Amino acid sequence: MNKARQNPLNSAAAHAVLIVYTIIALFPVFVIIVNSFKTRKAIFREPLALPSADSFSLIGYRTVMEQGDFFLYFQNSMIVTVVSLFLVLLFGAMAAFALSEYRFKGNALMGLYLALGIMIPIRIGTVAILEMMVASGLVNTLMALILVYTAQGLPLAVFILSEFMRQVSDDLKNAGRIDGLSEYTIFFRLVLPLVRPAMATVAVFNMIPIWNDLWFPLILAPSEGTKTLTLGSQVFIGQFVTDWNAVLSALSLAILPVLILYVIFSRQLIRGITSGAVK
Repeated sequence: MNKARQNPLNSAAAHAVLIVYTIIALFPVFVIIVNSFKTRKAIFREPLALPSADSFSLIGYRTVMEQGDFFLYFQNSMIVTVVSLFLVLLFGAMAAFALSEYRFKGNALMGLYLALGIMIPIRIGTVAILEMMVASGLVNTLMALILVYTAQGLPLAVFILSEFMRQVSDDLKNAGRIDGLSEYTIFFRLVLPLVRPAMATVAVFNMIPIWNDLWFPLILAPSEGTKTLTLGSQVFIGQFVTDWNAVLSALSLAILPVLILYVIFSRQLIRGITSGAVK
């Protein structure tokens, strides 16, 4: 009875904390979006104020649409992000399943080797990566970015998914084997549906660095036809003059896919992060 009486209070406190954290996290996004609809003077004079009849302006969005090929940049970012996430989740899940399910000599060393990718930034190998892409003829192609981001996201994917896959019941998998299911069928039909929260967590954690990255698009794919949204937005930032209306408008449009992803995967994301934290 005491626990039953305390649960509503705990739930209310948890919701209150969640609301506070949400407000804090979304406040910078709110400031960017609000200022994207204001004149340059209003941005600097009243950065926290809502647009008024005098300060409202769409000059930033018009500049974004007229200068450069915004829709091409957006398309390139979507292709690179979606394909990279698909490959990270597919290969990461398969590697995690192999490490967690099968016992073989060097299993622990293989897991440690893959985990090293989390601690060692991939940017350290930028020169070697560029040389490989030049030798392969992949410079100024989206494939170069996809390969790099896939390699970048695999260590974290394997590390997270392997822990979740170890929690999947062995009885369930053995029952599938007794029924004649192949290992691929067990993986895709039995294991993957049970680790969807972890998959959503991996997808969100990998999407943000891929979508917002400027380093590798600038080095591997700087041509006009392969520019990503983040790189394309740099055209409005000059050495002496910055078009803040266009920069804020481009950032506002770039935020939308990330917000949509969080809305779609929010429940699975929370389940994946908190799995095992509360019994």
